[in-house]
Amino acid sequence: MTEQQLELLKRYNAALKLYKERQWKAAIDAFKKALEIDPNDGPSRLYIQRSEEYMVHPPEDDWDGVFVMKTK
Repeated sequence: MTEQQLELLKRYNAALKLYKERQWKAAIDAFKKALEIDPNDGPSRLYIQRSEEYMVHPPEDDWDGVFVMKTK
C-alpha cells in the first residue's frame, strides 16, 4: 500500500467514526479531506450524500449506523 493510500484510509476511517457518532457536518468535512487525496473515492462520496440526507432527516434514536434505502 502506498503512503497516499494509507493517508486516504486514515482520513476515511476518521470520517466514518464521525458519521457513526452522528456528527454529520464534521463527517462531511472529513470525507472531503479524503477526497482531496482521491477525488474519485466512491465510499467517501456516498457517505457525504448520506450525511447530508441525515442532516435534513436524522435517523431514529436506535440507529445502528446502517443505511436503509427509502426509494429505489
